[in-house]
Amino acid sequence: MDLTNTVALVAGGASGLGRATTERLLAAGAQVVMVDLNAEVGEQAAAELGDAAHFVTADVTNEEQVQAAVDTATGLGALRVVVNCAGVATPGKLVSRKGPLPLEAFQKVLNINIVGTVNVCRFAAAAMQEQEADGEERGVIINTASVAAFDGQIGQIAYSASKGAVAAVTLPMARELAASLIRVVTIAPGIFETPMMAGLPAEAQESLGKSVPHPARLGKPAEYAQLVESIVANPMINGETIRLDGAIRMAPK
Repeated sequence: MDLTNTVALVAGGASGLGRATTERLLAAGAQVVMVDLNAEVGEQAAAELGDAAHFVTADVTNEEQVQAAVDTATGLGALRVVVNCAGVATPGKLVSRKGPLPLEAFQKVLNINIVGTVNVCRFAAAAMQEQEADGEERGVIINTASVAAFDGQIGQIAYSASKGAVAAVTLPMARELAASLIRVVTIAPGIFETPMMAGLPAEAQESLGKSVPHPARLGKPAEYAQLVESIVANPMINGETIRLDGAIRMAPK
């Protein structure tokens, strides 16, 4: 798919993996609508990235706000690419010293990571279905899971459940949307340099990087973005969850 003169929407697009993806898609010739909760960061990012970058403040779990963001994208042209990077990784054991995991804490992570992802997908897919096909495709939706979907660590009850769900919906979503010429692919990153990771001490970041077999370092957001562009370019990548993790298999804790 040629991204020139098309539109992409990136949820969580103002920082981390989403910011790198926004930059990559802009460089490929697309207009990009960044969707994020942090208006200050989002507006600053749009100003830095130029006229082809647009920002919409939205909570991915809010139906009206997500629909408005999709409407903004389709108002710019054909919406061909949607990338879901919005998410949280709030830790919590099933039973800690404070007692059982608060149910509302568990539900909040699932609500953002899987309900929010599906919320963006459903509005985006509905919009894509109304567009003319570009050759053999109308569009591609790329979601973000995590290696925690497959080998979650202690304290990742909610995060693993939410990311496992993102991986699980990939194939049925791809099969359903195939009739509309829309692909669905999920990326499952390992340990990456993100704003969340930046909050850890340098020693901890270095130790985590060394736990990756090869390359023995943290992943770079630009490498995630590179895979996004490769998925967009290759029409046979569909219905799959791709690990992007340097061969890491997470230890229990």
